[in-house]
Amino acid sequence: MPKISVEIPEELLSDLDDHVGDDGKYVNRSDAVRASVRKNLDILDEIDERHGRLDDDAE
Repeated sequence: MPKISVEIPEELLSDLDDHVGDDGKYVNRSDAVRASVRKNLDILDEIDERHGRLDDDAE
């Protein structure tokens, strides 16, 4: 799996950390970021589909 590097503002990182760990929804930061990216892409696909911009062959 490729690795990337991103800069995240401290307030977002702090909020992210509230959802990571034994008491959180995600096992680690990477898991949380991947889930967020997937969710965001799904939302963008839904918007594109509503506007007729989704390419059916892209799957």
